[in-house]
Amino acid sequence: MQIKDFANKYSIQADTIRYYEKENILKPKRRENGYREYDEECEKQLQLIMVLKQLGFTIKEIQQLLILRDESISTECNNSTVLLLNQKIMKLEEKIQFYQQALKVVQTVKELVNEEKYLENKEVIEDLLVEFFKSIYKRGIS
Repeated sequence: MQIKDFANKYSIQADTIRYYEKENILKPKRRENGYREYDEECEKQLQLIMVLKQLGFTIKEIQQLLILRDESISTECNNSTVLLLNQKIMKLEEKIQFYQQALKVVQTVKELVNEEKYLENKEVIEDLLVEFFKSIYKRGIS
């Protein structure tokens, strides 16, 4: 499959595929005429990349995981993989906490404005939003 068809199949831009190639996380075979050939292995690789991106992995982290995947099994390789995954777990847990707090704030604001009560609750809403801002700013989430 050529790049245009490959990109269309996964609803991504051909430039994104070229970028993944440049970053050495996607490696299509080349035909004699120089055209890229995206086979089943490329499809599996792209699906993995897309899943990891959805999970919040950066391109650099994906590169690290792919390097570790291709290394021979060893204690050092295993420890490096576990360390990287633990770091990602911590970041995901922080995001979950943030979104849980954000959900509570939005639900509270909704209750405060329900039935046209915004004006009588305006100060409470503003205080709530300021406190939420302070809590996320203190944690470094912006």
